[in-house]
Amino acid sequence: MTNEFDVLVVGAGAAGLQAARILADAGRRVAVLEARDRIGGRILTRRVDGPNGEIVPVELGAEFIHGLPDDTWRLARAAGLETYELHGAMTSFANGRLQGVDEAPAALEVLEDMADWLSAQPSGTDLTFADYLGLAGIDGRRRRDAIRYVEGFNAADHRLIGVAALARQQAAEQQIEADRLFHFSAGYDALPVFLANRFAAAGGTLLLDRTVSQIDWSAGKVVAHGRDSNGSRCEWSACSAVITLPLGVLQSGSVRFTPSPLHIPAEARRMAMGHVIRVTLLFRARFWQEDMSFLFADAGLPSTWWTPHPAAIPMLTGWIGGPSSVGVERGSLIERCITQLGAIFSRPALEITERLASWHFHDWSADEHACGAYSYAPAGAATASANLAEPLSRTLWFAGEHVCASGHWGTVHGALQSGASAAAGLLRET
Repeated sequence: MTNEFDVLVVGAGAAGLQAARILADAGRRVAVLEARDRIGGRILTRRVDGPNGEIVPVELGAEFIHGLPDDTWRLARAAGLETYELHGAMTSFANGRLQGVDEAPAALEVLEDMADWLSAQPSGTDLTFADYLGLAGIDGRRRRDAIRYVEGFNAADHRLIGVAALARQQAAEQQIEADRLFHFSAGYDALPVFLANRFAAAGGTLLLDRTVSQIDWSAGKVVAHGRDSNGSRCEWSACSAVITLPLGVLQSGSVRFTPSPLHIPAEARRMAMGHVIRVTLLFRARFWQEDMSFLFADAGLPSTWWTPHPAAIPMLTGWIGGPSSVGVERGSLIERCITQLGAIFSRPALEITERLASWHFHDWSADEHACGAYSYAPAGAATASANLAEPLSRTLWFAGEHVCASGHWGTVHGALQSGASAAAGLLRET
């Protein structure tokens, strides 16, 4: 098999597969190089045995379709994928008792006020969310809830993330009704499977277990060096490439570019990669309020839990995002979860353990192929994504959720949008 192509796409996540599909449909000879033994990147679905013998999809990466983004829904319709909208009661565990809560709107109110404040400032104004909270005099419970929302949703450190990026994200989310959440009934990985099948049908070449360590490039020429599935050294060449490595991998320097691609390393360093640990507990039966959706806990970790309601699957997913996820040990995580759930639902830890059918865990910062969950823009870095999207000598294009300049950082639809944009630019200019 020849290792010469028109285009190399590095990475088989949502951005890479979207770009590769579009390029292959346009008649380009395309190879996708993926270091993992699977497609999907930070879409990671595991199928496990349910309590009644059914197969249950467990999401350890991307889980929700946030709102009504065209990029995702167009593909979902083309693939014939069934979805359902999540809803239910939001609950809080505070001061030792469960109670109804309307936390998200309260936190969003702080962000809306922040956006209004920013719009009245001189162009280019930016500061950290922590500095804004101090400047605006937001304290007490409102401050705590706002920080928890920003650090949980963005997987970010509130002392670093910038208000300019948060305001842009808020505006982007409002346009697509991102407060509405949906699930793919069959599991999120059905989306990259559809893209990969379309890519293959168009004549594309998908190469898994191919680790790229160096990319040599000049105008109109790219050579990727790495190892194949047997560990043997290999080279793949093309006229151009779309690089969809996650921000954390770009920042790690594990893939070397020769020569260094001008502004790319500096722009990548301006951004930050968020940290997330996900843990999903599948039980033999529910022991919580039937219509419970989200649960926020003031004490202990995870601080946020959710169910798949209205689906009747007896499953709780715990989310530890931002700085609180750093240093959490896997060995103690399940015990901490069980202890916390016992306290929340006033049940002995032994009873919780006996009800547990299986548990599933992923630490995205410990994942060498991701080096974090998803990106965010610290204060002063709101322009970094747009700068990363600028092609180099009509030869190197960069794509991924961190390259999405529309405000949809950290989302699958942002990655899809970025991959489509890179492919369109490449087709237009080469």
